[in-house]
Amino acid sequence: MKRKASAVWRGDLKSGRGTISTESTLLKDAQYGFGTRFETGPGTNPEELVGAAHAGCFSMALSAELGKAGFTADEIATTATVTLDNHPQTSWTVTKIHLETSAKVPGIDAAKFATIAAGAKAGCPISRLLAAAEITLDAKLG
Repeated sequence: MKRKASAVWRGDLKSGRGTISTESTLLKDAQYGFGTRFETGPGTNPEELVGAAHAGCFSMALSAELGKAGFTADEIATTATVTLDNHPQTSWTVTKIHLETSAKVPGIDAAKFATIAAGAKAGCPISRLLAAAEITLDAKLG
């Protein structure tokens, strides 16, 4: 299985502008630039998109692992906070991703849920892809 996304950049780093699109066209010519990445300008940025991918992947992985253990979630809500740090030796680097998830899972106790959530974090394909970053998790039943 292969999925595609594309980006077009025009100009220099600070004043240039770009667009990001996905094969599904959910994103079509979404604006991004220096201001959206390093300041608070309108548009998206690569780290925000990585966070969205990680939150979505983890939520699905948690659902799958709960299912293997005989549980079905009523809801799983996950936020991924991506930290981009500027290191003198390596320049800008994604150093951390913090997953915060809250799930409504009938019939499960907190200890079992925590164990399953930790396994989902380790097994999530996007977690494995991003393993160079420190990935942390706060998982709670809600």
